[in-house]
Amino acid sequence: MTGNFVNRIGSVVAMAAITLCGASMTGAQQKATPAKMKAAAIKVMLIESNEISLPAEFQVSLYEDLIAQLKKKGGLPHVYRDGDRNADGASDLIVLHTTLRGFKEGSEKLRQVTTVAGATSITVHCAFTDKDGKTLLEQDLKGNVRFFGANLRATFDFAKKTAQLTRESFSPTAGT
Repeated sequence: MTGNFVNRIGSVVAMAAITLCGASMTGAQQKATPAKMKAAAIKVMLIESNEISLPAEFQVSLYEDLIAQLKKKGGLPHVYRDGDRNADGASDLIVLHTTLRGFKEGSEKLRQVTTVAGATSITVHCAFTDKDGKTLLEQDLKGNVRFFGANLRATFDFAKKTAQLTRESFSPTAGT
């Protein structure tokens, strides 16, 4: 009986140590997340698609959805379009350069019938720079519509992900 009791106590102590180590690892992982960079405004440059042909409706929708989502959920008080002269005087301005890396137009009808085929996807390289062109953050983001919805819904999905990345990476109050 004494040996069994000692084994149980040892198991309880081992479980407690594992739990504590897991909690401290979680705390260390949280501290490892990068700090937000300071930005009070963002200027969105026109989307480049040098090598990939993108239908006109996708090109317009991609840019307009991006502007709308950054205004709605990007976390920055000012969003400027490419060519807006008001951006020149903005303090803590970052510039978003986007380059189309991949595009696959799916079929709305095929998605409605099978729900596993006909997906539309857009892959865009996003580069956030400061006014002087120094790169602050780069990442490829993908917009998809897999099941139901119009093909242009992929541009909305991309815009949502870009706004989320902006909100997570930049803040008007960071560093103050």
